[in-house]
Amino acid sequence: MIRLFKSLISRLLDTPVFSSARIPMYVWASLVSQILIVVTGGVVRLTGSGLGCPTWPKCTDASLITTPEMGIHGIIEFVNRLLTFVLAVVAVLTFVAIVRLGKQLRRGLFAPALILGLGIPAQAILGGFTVWTKLNPWFVGAHFVLSGYMIAMASVLVWRTLATKHVPVSPAIWALANGIAATGAIAVLIGVLVTGAGPHSGDADSVRNGLDLEIWQHFHSYPAYLLLTLALIQFGMLVRRDRKGGAWSLQSKVLLGLVATTVAQAILGVVQARLGVPPLLVGLHMLGASVLCSLLTFQWLVVRGKPAVGLAKHG
Repeated sequence: MIRLFKSLISRLLDTPVFSSARIPMYVWASLVSQILIVVTGGVVRLTGSGLGCPTWPKCTDASLITTPEMGIHGIIEFVNRLLTFVLAVVAVLTFVAIVRLGKQLRRGLFAPALILGLGIPAQAILGGFTVWTKLNPWFVGAHFVLSGYMIAMASVLVWRTLATKHVPVSPAIWALANGIAATGAIAVLIGVLVTGAGPHSGDADSVRNGLDLEIWQHFHSYPAYLLLTLALIQFGMLVRRDRKGGAWSLQSKVLLGLVATTVAQAILGVVQARLGVPPLLVGLHMLGASVLCSLLTFQWLVVRGKPAVGLAKHG
């Protein structure tokens, strides 16, 4: 029986689904799905469906899934919970395919893949605490912070899988990378506090964190504008360097994406503050924050990150 079981497992692992050729697709799927679950979580909050399933891990005390009596809020919350299983499947496929590469080829890939795999149940448990505490804003905020970290890890995995050749930079560009990453992280973290002070808690009766929304919106804007300034400076320096080579480097392209996203976030932030934080704009701002977490990670990697062994050269 044991031999038969081992034989079945061996045949399963030898199927194309665990082939190293699938890893680039899996790591991109992991990054996209990590961003997507933030968006669906935003939909849950912005539609007031945070307690659409009032218990956890079941949707109700008597049912694992949503019931017709729970209406649209129950459906929205349950669909968001189901997406966790999609992330889990992607994480397992990625991890197993990477493990099968062998020690030499999986170097630099194993750790972020493992972190992503362990982070998914951690997110689920943290989500359970948010439900048990009736959407306590500090647990809700921690839920997003962990998602931001997971997005960063997924970005690292994408970078190391692509095995992009590192292009040397000047000391000034090298030094700016840390400042940009740190300033961006601070802006995102303060943004989480601002959200916890705002009206979109995920349920009409849940409490907020008690911070003054107007004041903390200003606190949020200061590191955000500093981030934009630093990113523009670094982008200008990279473009000036690239002109000598006649083509834009990946570094310049990543910084262009970071600058564009930061500008879009600034515009959204100002408009939503002036309009009283309408749900649609808040949702777009959350999407932008998720993309920003990824781009901040890529920014640091393209400037300061060491190239991994990677898969490109091994086919």
